[in-house]
Amino acid sequence: MAMDDQLIARMAAQVLAKLQDHDAAGRESPGLFADLDDAVAAARQAYRQLKTLSRDSREAIIRAVREAAYGNAALLSGLAVQETGMGRVADKIIKNELAAQKTPGTEILYTEACSGDRGLTIVERGPYGVIGAITPTTNPSATIINNCIGMIAAGNAVVFSPHPSAVRTSCKTLAIINEAIVKAGGPENLLTAVARPSIETAGRLMKHPDINMLVATGGPAVVSAVLSSGKKAIGAGAGNPPAVVDQTADIAKAARDIVAGCSFDNNLPCIAEKEVIAVGSIADELMAYMRKAGAYQLSGRQTEELAKVVLTEKQAEAAAGCSYRPTKIYAANKAFIGKDAGYILRHIGIEDGDAAKVILCETEADHPFVLEELMMPVLPLVQVKDVDAAIRLAVEVEHGNRHTAIMHSKNVDNMTRLARAIETTVFVKNGPSFAGIGVGGEGFTTFTIAGPTGEGLTSAKSFARQRRCVLVDAFSIV
Repeated sequence: MAMDDQLIARMAAQVLAKLQDHDAAGRESPGLFADLDDAVAAARQAYRQLKTLSRDSREAIIRAVREAAYGNAALLSGLAVQETGMGRVADKIIKNELAAQKTPGTEILYTEACSGDRGLTIVERGPYGVIGAITPTTNPSATIINNCIGMIAAGNAVVFSPHPSAVRTSCKTLAIINEAIVKAGGPENLLTAVARPSIETAGRLMKHPDINMLVATGGPAVVSAVLSSGKKAIGAGAGNPPAVVDQTADIAKAARDIVAGCSFDNNLPCIAEKEVIAVGSIADELMAYMRKAGAYQLSGRQTEELAKVVLTEKQAEAAAGCSYRPTKIYAANKAFIGKDAGYILRHIGIEDGDAAKVILCETEADHPFVLEELMMPVLPLVQVKDVDAAIRLAVEVEHGNRHTAIMHSKNVDNMTRLARAIETTVFVKNGPSFAGIGVGGEGFTTFTIAGPTGEGLTSAKSFARQRRCVLVDAFSIV
């Protein structure tokens, strides 16, 4: 850990200690409540107050949120790593700053209009009301920053249900943002949460009569739960992004990009490269360049030793959307999710891997490393005979999540064929996966990528209702 990271970690430890000393019975900081009903009622009152403010006032609030989130990006990043034990401080800083700077505000809520012989029709976007937002342990502060900017821009108040494993980071993020909102002239409790969230609390939030909309960023179980709630719901689920490399690619650049994308925040982002599918004629060259870029390549025996450590066995059933029928099904061992490559390598007796960014393993297509989303810097590579086989396998192992895919190629036809076949929300061509959310790529950012429900990269538009206003036989001047 670099000196700067050590300083940030110490700051985060101090914040954790202060949070642990708060009154166990009640509210810990602005927006936090002991009881869910109180949190929802306070958010409802804040929503009524927000409705009285102009869009300019709303944008002033958002500017204050951006400044507060950006100014505390390092602290919140250190706190997240300290609390969850996952990820890398430097990369979380990038994610927090990205959310603060590149999440769209009210400017994306443009009005559509059409006029003709029978008058004028405009379509505007208005708030849902109070949104219930369930956030993950992998990106606790970045998701909250991103969600609150978009949801407030659309005119909503928000009741957050943070992951219990990241509750202190989440609550500190909410406290910082709530203080910024009030200082900018916004209402108190525009963002609320239960100070000690649980699975039971999240379940009550989904059913609460005063919650108008649900947004879940997490795994398949939570997405399934919000979709069965009977409310308007946005689900941002899991992914298993393949990175395809064909024989026309810039192999050296592809290797650098794949290692950079896979290792970013120790592979916690759902958009990150989870497996590489390489045309056989360039596979050895690609692996050689990946080793130069920071990958530590294991032998076959070491790969199987690693599998025993980082996987746990699940009920034997086929992976969804995949034709392979392995006799055993595995899941990632939670003890290694988001951990450094060197830390993982030491658990199989490799002591010289501290500089490694990624653990590279050449495997067969039906290996658990390929079929399961590990969310750790372990990267399997599968060789195939040609680009046709690569496209077929990429579609198989993505499991129909429609989340993210990556391809390195100079053949536009090949890239087009994969894009059409895999139908993912994010498709990155000739770059690291994180370019898909605006890190080194164009476009706005989000940390709630709604593949299951189809909204894609969510923004304020996703959290606003369409409202049509029709004026008949007037204001058409053509």
